[in-house]
Amino acid sequence: MTTATIRPHTPAPGSDSFDDDDYPAYTMGRAAEMTGTTAGFLRALGDQGLITPLRSEGGHRRFSRYQLRIAMRARDLVDQGTPIEAACRIVILEDQLEEALRINEQLRHDAGDPKPTADT
Repeated sequence: MTTATIRPHTPAPGSDSFDDDDYPAYTMGRAAEMTGTTAGFLRALGDQGLITPLRSEGGHRRFSRYQLRIAMRARDLVDQGTPIEAACRIVILEDQLEEALRINEQLRHDAGDPKPTADT
């Protein structure tokens, strides 16, 4: 997973779309309000390739809860003085690491291997 936009929107059967982390439920204004940012900041994250909101039939940006969490992590880094380009790269790398760890855990589970132990 390289950006917050790769996750496909495939709701679980029988689930409510609003319970789906990837459902694009939030408008630009609401997303900015929820993340404590501005619409310009969210557009800048899109320009950096961190998030790409879906578009409504009218062309308006729509954000998912997952994308809002990504945006808030980037905002936290920027608030700490990290340039937006670096913040976006850090968030992308953190997301890739989390996905790789999840895949490794699933592969270990499928193979019947015990969890790795920390060296002491």
